[in-house]
Amino acid sequence: MDENKLSALYIKVVGETPQSVTRLPVSGSSRRYYMIEGRERLIGTIGTCREENESFLYLSEHFADAGLPVPLVVAVSEDRMAYLQTVVGHTSLFDAIASGRETGIYSDAEKLLIGQAVDLLARFQTVGARGLDWQQCYPVSEISRRDVMWDLNYFKYCFLKPSGVEIDEARLEDEMEAFATRLLDVPQSEWGFLHRDFQSRNIIINARGEMSVIDFQGGRHGPVYYDIAALLWQARARMPFDVKTEMTARYFDTLSKYISFDREAAERHLRDYVLFRTLQVLGAYGFRGLVERKPHFIESIPAALDNVAALLPVDESPCLTGLLGQLVEKNKKKDLTVTVTSFSYKKGIPADGSGNGGGYVFDCRAIHNPGRYDRYKTLTGMDAPVIEFLEHDGEVLTFLEHVEALVDASVERYVKRGFSSLMVSFGCTGGQHRSVYCAQRMAEHLSGKYGIEVALCHREQGVTRKFPAR
Repeated sequence: MDENKLSALYIKVVGETPQSVTRLPVSGSSRRYYMIEGRERLIGTIGTCREENESFLYLSEHFADAGLPVPLVVAVSEDRMAYLQTVVGHTSLFDAIASGRETGIYSDAEKLLIGQAVDLLARFQTVGARGLDWQQCYPVSEISRRDVMWDLNYFKYCFLKPSGVEIDEARLEDEMEAFATRLLDVPQSEWGFLHRDFQSRNIIINARGEMSVIDFQGGRHGPVYYDIAALLWQARARMPFDVKTEMTARYFDTLSKYISFDREAAERHLRDYVLFRTLQVLGAYGFRGLVERKPHFIESIPAALDNVAALLPVDESPCLTGLLGQLVEKNKKKDLTVTVTSFSYKKGIPADGSGNGGGYVFDCRAIHNPGRYDRYKTLTGMDAPVIEFLEHDGEVLTFLEHVEALVDASVERYVKRGFSSLMVSFGCTGGQHRSVYCAQRMAEHLSGKYGIEVALCHREQGVTRKFPAR
């Protein structure tokens, strides 16, 4: 077991058994991370690829020797598949700028942190590249045309095609080939250590405000502009234009202390790399979100497309510009519509026509059923006698109180995030009394409280009603 392997390493380093070995949340990779508590706190890592582990171990030692802030490896298993690292901090830059991410307004303190990260990046790319044995990088030593085309095709096949837009593949392929040429047409003097994922989650801050860099095992030799694009145009960071502009200028100022470059040309290169990084991220979001249906990645797509919108048009790529324009248009925020449906479980849960999947489904069958009594059998949950019956003991009102609290929280979040649809369904045995009453009440509640558009459907009665947005 992972825990036993890491405990053995811990004993070797610390001299005693750890108090706890706790699995950390899953990351985007297949590596497994653990927080190991005891007399010392360490991070345990279980890798799945020895070559990748060897690359990380080499780079970690190289960067530490260069005076760069990275975790120190303190123990490695004999099979080189597990190792222990020091804990460099407990707050990521992503969490430290949470207020700015949520509101779009970055405070001076948050901008100061981003500025520190920008300075650290320039140092990491240049100082870290000195004396580095590029052959130790995994899986390749430097970015190549093949890498670029892999990422562009990742975007095409995992995001563009699943999105449903029509593609002129021959024209698009020609433009992607030309784009790859531009991306690699960067002077070798402006190549350095390319982290490949230098974004705010991989920058850790300790209690003294000092920053360290993690997860650099995929790094290689490449144009420096890729990493600053990854940091400032990280989709979920939602940095406003003025912050990006200020931090780009700071990056170029700091970078000029280490290497010489033409600033005007550098700005053109950066624009290309911002687009390239954004397309690469959309490919990942497409695969994890549109294909694997993972909610976190689906929710990240609108922010990434907002970045795309700010880059259009791409003068050298009219076909790509047109396709991206279609994606941006589809992404434009729409007013929220909540579809509320009553149904019979005997006939199945209602299908979601929005394509988003999911939504709430509430089971009303635990509520006292009017359908058990002859005098209500020809009536529905919209009729006064049934309403009076259901409300008499207050059972349905308590049920709806809890349901409304859940749905309200989602509606408020969806409106804030600019989502366009939410589905709320109520089911009972026949889809006639309890579910109809609850759906009717929910539709009226949402329309009255939020003024949003509500589409009400009593499926088994064939009754629909629209509550227009106010």
